Amino acid sequence: MSNFSKIRNSARLSIAPMMDWTDRHCRYFHRTFSKSILLYTEMVTSPALVQGNATYLLEFDKSENPLALQLGGSDPTELARAAVIGASLGYDEINLNVGCPSDRVQSGIFGAILMKTPEIVANCCKEMIDAVDIEVTVKCRIGVDQQDPNETLPKFLECISKVGVTRVIIHARKAILSGLSPKQNRNVPPLNYELVYKMKEQFPNLHISLNGGIQSLNQAQLHLENGIDGIMIGRAAYQKPGEVLLDVNRLIYNLPNRQVSEKEIVKQMIPYIENQYKNGNKVSKITRHMLGLFSGRPGAKVWRKVLSENAHSSGPEIVLQALSEVE
Repeated sequence: MSNFSKIRNSARLSIAPMMDWTDRHCRYFHRTFSKSILLYTEMVTSPALVQGNATYLLEFDKSENPLALQLGGSDPTELARAAVIGASLGYDEINLNVGCPSDRVQSGIFGAILMKTPEIVANCCKEMIDAVDIEVTVKCRIGVDQQDPNETLPKFLECISKVGVTRVIIHARKAILSGLSPKQNRNVPPLNYELVYKMKEQFPNLHISLNGGIQSLNQAQLHLENGIDGIMIGRAAYQKPGEVLLDVNRLIYNLPNRQVSEKEIVKQMIPYIENQYKNGNKVSKITRHMLGLFSGRPGAKVWRKVLSENAHSSGPEIVLQALSEVE
């Protein structure tokens, strides 16, 4: 199987890029659930990489692959240079953020505001596609502000398709750029899955992943069975990873792998936590991503309590202590 095909297969389920959440420790943790899931970095701006030389933001463990680098920016030349940096470091995909609605992102002229200028997005994508051998993808909304998504989304997809974009992740909710906070933009306006399905019918050669509001693997399965190519899960996978991800190999990738348990996931994390601790990282930087592991299970409360109160000033042994409390 070619690397291109492997990424397409992995994209059946991906975990959304989330600022301040999906750092390298979070991604390593999520990787323990499956070798197949496609993981994404937090958004990294092209100015930070090209002008600020902040390549430390791109550090990752090779076990995190398949891994996509999400870039934010609107300067084609600068994005191309940032994409080259990412590709040279071993990322499997470069993704352009055309979905974030925050004021800070808007002021930098990137994120969801770019839905208003599909030609700029297309130019950025073309420069990146020409610059790297790995796939360049786009994560977008169905529209912004007063746009009619039924009109603007197909035009947007047609525009980026013409320059060679063949895979896109669509957050099935319009972004309201003025008057709503990023948090509010996660809940209103309502999701429009039907429109994303229509786009798959209209652009059959475009690999489309659906993002927004998906809370379980069963929901993901249903969308995949109905013709969507991939599913991207965000906060649900972060806040209740055990509940959402434990059976991903069987349900999404049709693998015969034995389903692991939450306790096995913890034990798989111990060597990584010990190594990071030896290198000067606080245990809490890793365990903050693991607090929801036992969500909905007996012992979830004591697991969170032990780690929340002690991990910032303890060594790796605190994780085993918390696990013993669960047991």
